[in-house]
Amino acid sequence: MNGLSDIRLTLHTHELEEAQQQPICITTSMAGSRWTRFWLRLHTRKALLDLDARALRDVGLTREQALDEALKPFWRL
Repeated sequence: MNGLSDIRLTLHTHELEEAQQQPICITTSMAGSRWTRFWLRLHTRKALLDLDARALRDVGLTREQALDEALKPFWRL
Protein backbone atom coordinates (compact mmCIF):
# COMPACT_ATOMS: atom_id res chain seq x y z
CA MET A 1 0.00 0.00 0.00
CA ASN A 2 1.08 3.51 -0.60
CA GLY A 3 0.80 6.28 1.99
CA LEU A 4 -2.49 7.59 0.56
CA SER A 5 -4.22 4.24 1.02
CA ASP A 6 -3.05 4.04 4.63
CA ILE A 7 -4.51 7.47 5.38
CA ARG A 8 -7.85 6.58 3.77
CA LEU A 9 -8.10 3.38 5.81
CA THR A 10 -7.42 5.34 8.98
CA LEU A 11 -10.04 7.94 8.10
CA HIS A 12 -12.57 5.27 7.17
CA THR A 13 -12.08 3.52 10.51
CA HIS A 14 -12.54 6.82 12.33
CA GLU A 15 -15.73 7.57 10.36
CA LEU A 16 -17.13 4.13 11.21
CA GLU A 17 -16.43 4.61 14.90
CA GLU A 18 -18.20 7.99 14.87
CA ALA A 19 -21.21 6.52 13.07
CA GLN A 20 -21.49 3.73 15.63
CA GLN A 21 -21.57 6.23 18.49
CA GLN A 22 -24.50 8.17 17.07
CA PRO A 23 -27.86 6.81 18.27
CA ILE A 24 -30.26 5.63 15.63
CA CYS A 25 -33.91 6.41 16.23
CA ILE A 26 -36.38 5.57 13.50
CA THR A 27 -39.32 7.22 15.20
CA THR A 28 -37.68 10.64 15.43
CA SER A 29 -36.65 10.56 11.79
CA MET A 30 -40.14 9.47 10.72
CA ALA A 31 -42.11 11.38 13.34
CA GLY A 32 -43.88 13.50 10.74
CA SER A 33 -47.39 12.62 11.79
CA ARG A 34 -49.35 10.49 14.19
CA TRP A 35 -50.36 8.17 11.33
CA THR A 36 -46.74 7.67 10.36
CA ARG A 37 -45.92 6.59 13.92
CA PHE A 38 -48.98 4.29 13.96
CA TRP A 39 -47.95 2.75 10.63
CA LEU A 40 -44.38 2.23 11.81
CA ARG A 41 -45.56 0.66 15.07
CA LEU A 42 -47.98 -1.64 13.25
CA HIS A 43 -45.42 -2.91 10.76
CA THR A 44 -42.56 -3.34 13.22
CA ARG A 45 -44.82 -5.28 15.57
CA LYS A 46 -45.97 -7.54 12.76
CA ALA A 47 -42.34 -8.06 11.73
CA LEU A 48 -41.71 -9.58 15.16
CA LEU A 49 -43.93 -12.49 14.12
CA ASP A 50 -41.54 -13.33 11.26
CA LEU A 51 -38.40 -13.50 13.41
CA ASP A 52 -36.94 -16.89 14.22
CA ALA A 53 -35.61 -17.87 17.66
CA ARG A 54 -32.07 -16.71 16.86
CA ALA A 55 -33.19 -13.27 15.69
CA LEU A 56 -35.41 -12.86 18.75
CA ARG A 57 -32.48 -13.78 20.97
CA ASP A 58 -30.39 -11.13 19.17
CA VAL A 59 -32.90 -8.41 20.05
CA GLY A 60 -33.34 -9.75 23.57
CA LEU A 61 -36.91 -11.01 23.35
CA THR A 62 -38.53 -14.35 24.03
CA ARG A 63 -41.17 -15.76 21.70
CA GLU A 64 -43.87 -14.92 24.30
CA GLN A 65 -42.70 -11.30 24.59
CA ALA A 66 -42.66 -10.94 20.81
CA LEU A 67 -46.19 -12.34 20.57
CA ASP A 68 -47.44 -10.02 23.33
CA GLU A 69 -45.95 -7.02 21.55
CA ALA A 70 -47.07 -8.08 18.06
CA LEU A 71 -50.67 -8.59 19.16
CA LYS A 72 -51.02 -5.13 20.70
CA PRO A 73 -53.17 -2.68 18.75
CA PHE A 74 -51.09 -0.16 16.81
CA TRP A 75 -52.40 2.77 18.87
CA ARG A 76 -51.06 1.38 22.17
CA LEU A 77 -47.51 2.03 23.33
